[in-house]
Amino acid sequence: MSPLRIATFNLLHGQPLDEDGSPLPLPEDPGAPLAEAVAALDADVLAMQEVDRYQERSGLVDQAAVAAKALGAGDWRFAAALHGRPAPGAGWIHENAPSDRLAYGPEDLDTGADLPSYGTALITRLPVHHWRARRFAPAPFGLPLRVAGRRGLIPVPDEPRAALAAVLEGSHGPFTVVAAHLSFVPGWNMGQLAGIRRWISDLPAPYLLLGDFNLIGPVPRTVLGGAAIVDGLGRERWRRDGVPRREHGREAREARRIQRRLRVRRGVQLRPRPAAALPQRALLQGWRDLARTPTYPAHRPSVQFDHVLAVGVPRSAVLGSDAPALGLSDHRPLLVRVDL
Repeated sequence: MSPLRIATFNLLHGQPLDEDGSPLPLPEDPGAPLAEAVAALDADVLAMQEVDRYQERSGLVDQAAVAAKALGAGDWRFAAALHGRPAPGAGWIHENAPSDRLAYGPEDLDTGADLPSYGTALITRLPVHHWRARRFAPAPFGLPLRVAGRRGLIPVPDEPRAALAAVLEGSHGPFTVVAAHLSFVPGWNMGQLAGIRRWISDLPAPYLLLGDFNLIGPVPRTVLGGAAIVDGLGRERWRRDGVPRREHGREAREARRIQRRLRVRRGVQLRPRPAAALPQRALLQGWRDLARTPTYPAHRPSVQFDHVLAVGVPRSAVLGSDAPALGLSDHRPLLVRVDL
């Protein structure tokens, strides 16, 4: 089987940009620039941030659905960080959603057109065993930031964030992928990243964590820490004496259902392994970047806000990476080719 193409892309709501980084008007078909950019990535798994769903500024299209169609992807989810419309200047005017729905998928193409939303998406061509979504509350304060198409620093309030997780079936078995967009407020984003680590600890390893974390260099993998591999590696937790401890609660029950489905579908017995039985080298390795290259700003990249982090993926499985210029967004996508 060919290596998988795994990518993350902060869309800036599908905004086309000129070579100097200035905004360009949307064409008559507002989804066309996004479809063209995503098709060029040809990703088997694509995480997207700053995704619009039925927003006037992006042509009233469902951008997750547009991207999935461009990739020929069979399954996808959009997690609404918020329901509302952009406020003049910065921030959001929130809508009073009747159910405050979190996740949308292929079966929801004709729903919610009267309720514009904004968030994170995860799209895949691979078989999916399980989906999971969550929101993160905004920081209680914002920061002055540079905004595409505007001069100087603009005071920007923080906003709710969303994350998606999927258990996918690769050529070597199941693995977990997470798409996330974290706060730009220092410290707050680190707490969100640590929260994601705990949130997925009951899902099958290896783990791939994709997204715009608003953290540069080694900070994300340092926050996740080498000790994360002992947190569970997607198996049941174990006591020091090596006896499995039965977890309780909704997510624990959910994890046991996933494991039962995997056993039925793949005809294998998944047996938990105590952390003590893992190779010492693996215990010390922890999370790492699968690609280290600047992704922002797109017209002249100098820092890396966008990351593909992994644990349980050997270095030999990573076959290359790229951050191509696509003429869309103020971020470049980050693409990694990996054997999973």
